[in-house]
Amino acid sequence: MEYALVARWLVLYLALFALGLPLVARLLPRSTGRGAGLAVPASLVVLSVPAYWVGQVTWGPIALAAGVATLLLASALAGLDLAALRRGQVRLAVDVDRDAATDAAAVFLLGFAFVVAVRAFDPAVYPVGGEKFLDFGLLKTLERSTVLPPEDFWFANEPVKYYYGGHLTATLLAWLTATPPAFAYNLALAGFYAALVTAAFELAGAVSADRARSVATAGGRLSDPKSRRRIAGALAVFFVGLASNLVTAGRFALLSLPGSLGRRAAELVAGRTDYTVERILAGADSFSYWSASRVIPGTINEFPLFAWLNGDLHAHMMGTPALLLAAAVGYAYYRTPESELRRRRVLLFVVFPILGAWQAVQSTWSFPSVLALGWLAALFAPADPWTLLPGQSRLRRFGRLRRLGGFRAPTNGSGDGGVPAGSSPTSAATRELGRIAAALLAAALAAVLAAGLASPFLLGAATGGGERSIELLGPGMRSGLGALLLVHGAFVVGLGAWLCAETRIERPWFLLGALAAAVVVGTQIGFAALAVSVPLLVLAWVGLRASESVGYGAVLVVAGAGLATIVELVYVNEQAGPGRMNTVFKTYSQVWVFWGTAMGVALSSLLSRSTTASQSEAASASPSEAPPDAGGSNGAGARIARLIRGVPWHRVAAVALVIALVASTSVYGVLALGAHFDRASAGEPTLDATRFVETDHPEYAAAIDWVDARDGQPTMLEAPGTARYAGGTDGRPSVMYSWHANPASSLTGVPTVAGWRHEVGYRGRAAYRERVRDVDAMYTGNESERVRLLRQYEVEYIWVGPGERARYGSVSFGSDAIDVAHRSGDVTVYAVDLAALDDG
Repeated sequence: MEYALVARWLVLYLALFALGLPLVARLLPRSTGRGAGLAVPASLVVLSVPAYWVGQVTWGPIALAAGVATLLLASALAGLDLAALRRGQVRLAVDVDRDAATDAAAVFLLGFAFVVAVRAFDPAVYPVGGEKFLDFGLLKTLERSTVLPPEDFWFANEPVKYYYGGHLTATLLAWLTATPPAFAYNLALAGFYAALVTAAFELAGAVSADRARSVATAGGRLSDPKSRRRIAGALAVFFVGLASNLVTAGRFALLSLPGSLGRRAAELVAGRTDYTVERILAGADSFSYWSASRVIPGTINEFPLFAWLNGDLHAHMMGTPALLLAAAVGYAYYRTPESELRRRRVLLFVVFPILGAWQAVQSTWSFPSVLALGWLAALFAPADPWTLLPGQSRLRRFGRLRRLGGFRAPTNGSGDGGVPAGSSPTSAATRELGRIAAALLAAALAAVLAAGLASPFLLGAATGGGERSIELLGPGMRSGLGALLLVHGAFVVGLGAWLCAETRIERPWFLLGALAAAVVVGTQIGFAALAVSVPLLVLAWVGLRASESVGYGAVLVVAGAGLATIVELVYVNEQAGPGRMNTVFKTYSQVWVFWGTAMGVALSSLLSRSTTASQSEAASASPSEAPPDAGGSNGAGARIARLIRGVPWHRVAAVALVIALVASTSVYGVLALGAHFDRASAGEPTLDATRFVETDHPEYAAAIDWVDARDGQPTMLEAPGTARYAGGTDGRPSVMYSWHANPASSLTGVPTVAGWRHEVGYRGRAAYRERVRDVDAMYTGNESERVRLLRQYEVEYIWVGPGERARYGSVSFGSDAIDVAHRSGDVTVYAVDLAALDDG
């Protein structure tokens, strides 16, 4: 394997980690760990944003230099004492937690090594079962481009109409390490995974440890914050990066039932999910890593472990570290006292817009979520959100608005506020509506700023001609209860148990009864979210407003529950998959990250809470309470009684719950990883994403290498990436998601006139079909039409391989203007002399 490349990338990530530490220490100065695990995502954003903006003028070395210079300057300004520097002294102005930095570095290294190992045994950018041709093509076209947005390699002479920020970051890292895209693809994939799990480790650990400190400040028992941080962080790493949904464990549970009972249960599950009875009852020998990602009919239900096993370098994966960085910015705001108005405004109106704008370029589906995190932070933080808005003094003079939004809740020392004791329901509701309104106004201002920063993308690459509309879901399109529980059940149990244990409210049975009624109603009216995500949303919201707030972990629960509920009400109707498929796909990837991180906070809190409760019970027990011992103080009855009384039942229940959740969500990973390495162990490990061309398609390899060696972005003619033809369909066995469509342009970044049918979603049916007709005419039309179209699209090369012959039959060119430039295997590449065409 290419160990030297791996070492170069690790050195680069170490540099990014070191440069990011002062940035995140400034972001989270009050938190345990000082945000160390967020250093790499922070550095990647600071590196990429200026490079993106400079790239609008010139993309290449100058843009790279702008990104690097900005990162170095930002790190120096954040980390150095400027006053001491003026005196000629070099001093650090931030306090970096060395233990936390060591922990974060270890987690990153393990995550990076894990994915490097996974990809080394299956590195190829196969077009089957994913978006690898799209993702690799974006890397290649960015490598060839001289200005942003890059040219669309599937729609020549037009800019990309797709979010490409993550690929831009990967290209910058490839340039910094002098790595060809064929290797950068898999190394960037490993880096994004490592950044994700390290960010989850950091955020969950900080929230949990800070919460423990605040409870101690309020007079409670203080558990070791470092241990609490590591336990919460480790649980978050597992649930974000290694856990799966309950599908695989559920299948084996059904298989353990008696024959007739198991079959009836399987029929019940099959009727409400995307599975057949036979697939459910198939044994371990028939296991496929793919099945667990297709649960809810008509949707995609990926989770991170599946996504990285599948190996797409796709936006919904690359955007997750920045999404957790935005959640950490929300946490920084949440913990900032109301008196620090300038800091709160900087976080909400500077940092959030920058992150939101970059997320628009990197993963547009997450753009609203970043802004929503800012809204939730402003809404649930103890600080009054009205103070954020300009002209707050005038608002105070009017008084009424101030009374509406006023909120002076008691806190427990960490900024975890609640509802003032003795408040009437009406006054509490009025205050809450006022806070919602103020937070919405502040978030709207942040959204305007973010949209302005992202304007080159939003007004350019994001404005395609594809048909899109927001549609309401009817009961028949919504997810069933069983399917939702298979996807989200582990989170519902773990987070629900934590919220019920932690929330301190009056008349809890009234709330639980109302939620139980909602569950019943939801199942009856075809809105199963009332039984899954809505209870979590309500419990978390109430917990945040209770007399002793459950803390920022519940904000992450609200974020995930809100997204999971929204996709049961509306969806974006577009060409990227039928119905609500893409909406659920891109939204659930965010839900998993929020809830997986919150699980670290929740389960570590349950474990700590049970330990504290057991210790308190043991300390309060008196000798007089011991049961009589008929057999003497040393008798068997006494020993059994003491043993029973010494059992920490709270801890047993908490440990059992954690073990059950970890075990049930681990089955998939054990089987999937085992099958992955068994299947690929015969081959030599490599990180070359294009090695498979030589072994699987040797008749194409030399021709693809020849095209890849061309400079710049000359336009190349290939058969279009659709089987549809004027007379029906062509002779290719399959087109979309197969090798038979556009291998040359996808693997080289040299643009073709009409590539994969994805372009229907980006450009619209009419534009794509027009190009398909033009491509067909250039291969089969009369000479004058061919010449006209070759000139129109500035075609410099014509590719004729098995795919073209399957569509058009025998194809050949030969003239003074069109001549053979390369021939190898089953491929002939013709060069077009546009000047000679003009002369003719």
